[in-house]
Amino acid sequence: DVVYDYFAKSGMAGYVANVTVDQGLNYKTVTVDATTSMNTQFMDDLGVPKLTIPAIAAAEEKVNKVEISLVLDISGSMRSNGKMANLRDAAGVFIDTVIKKGNEDLISINVVPYTAQVNAGQPIFDQLNIVDKHAYSYCVDFETADFDETTISTTKSYEHMQHFDAGYYWNGRDDRQDTIDNPGCPKRSYEKITAFSQNATALKGQIDQFQPRANTSIHIGMKWGVAMLDPSFRPINSTLASAGQSDPVFANRPAAYGDSDTLKTVVLMTDGQNVHTMRINNNYYQTDRRHHEHWSKYPLNWYLRNYVRSEDHPKWRYYKYYSWQADAMLDSICNAAKANRIVIWSIGFEVNDRGADVMRSCASSPSHFFRVEGVEIKDAFSAIARQINQLRLTL
Repeated sequence: DVVYDYFAKSGMAGYVANVTVDQGLNYKTVTVDATTSMNTQFMDDLGVPKLTIPAIAAAEEKVNKVEISLVLDISGSMRSNGKMANLRDAAGVFIDTVIKKGNEDLISINVVPYTAQVNAGQPIFDQLNIVDKHAYSYCVDFETADFDETTISTTKSYEHMQHFDAGYYWNGRDDRQDTIDNPGCPKRSYEKITAFSQNATALKGQIDQFQPRANTSIHIGMKWGVAMLDPSFRPINSTLASAGQSDPVFANRPAAYGDSDTLKTVVLMTDGQNVHTMRINNNYYQTDRRHHEHWSKYPLNWYLRNYVRSEDHPKWRYYKYYSWQADAMLDSICNAAKANRIVIWSIGFEVNDRGADVMRSCASSPSHFFRVEGVEIKDAFSAIARQINQLRLTL
């Protein structure tokens, strides 16, 4: 109808010979055959008064499949300047822009909240080769080499992160287990990974519950965001989909890296930078259940300050890695993702110059990095969403 209307308004309705429309789930191709004629000058003497001029043109609109990992900072610094509220609004705009009518069953979103760690959630955690240390939370302590690759393995042995709060303040509650307020591994249901969803209402509902938590480990958030786009995650997602824990429509995702019909992209946001990451010495976090129960009630540094001599504190705690090591691991996983043509958008939300440099380096290009203040974060998420839609149509 659009083609016929165009030719009619142009005074060329009689030129259209045929319009063919071919369409499928994610594409539409329109082919137009048109003809006209022109009077001849010299050929008329040979009995050819007119020449027929045929023309053919085609246009294609292709709606490609998109796999998105939304990696969001919920660290303690998000408590200031209304940053968490601004993030909630901005992420909501992003979701509504990419998940809309006409995109059904094409665009999937993973939500990866991160603080000092990422809680994979038990359904994902149980599919990995991990010896459970406790049942309070489900964070994985990756090794440095794990950040050199985008994959996640169901056979490789991973470390279960200890469940503890590194803080200096005790809330006075020890009447039951797991009363610490701010564990390094976030434990609330809305702080766990959401995999392969297109339910905009549920996704926004999860993000709207976010609260500022512990420290910042951008590299771990990025590792999970990237791993969930790697084909090695497909068996895990297939199991999730069978159990109704991801959208069954996306049971065959993530697609292979060579799939020309699929765009893979990460949107990585932080308001700070990586910090030193602390763990409890294994002598004081053994497999003994009493150890687990103790640290689920009493913050580590509060306990040490009140019950352990200061000179003995190093025997109880250590740094698993320092901030510069975390930055190096972030750089590694970003490079691994880019090598597999995953498009990385990064947002530095009220960051300092060093934090901006780290996030800019992670992005696919300098133009894929946004440094924003206050409500500008909504503009950044909106711009990224629009550009993802454009990439989807032109991939």
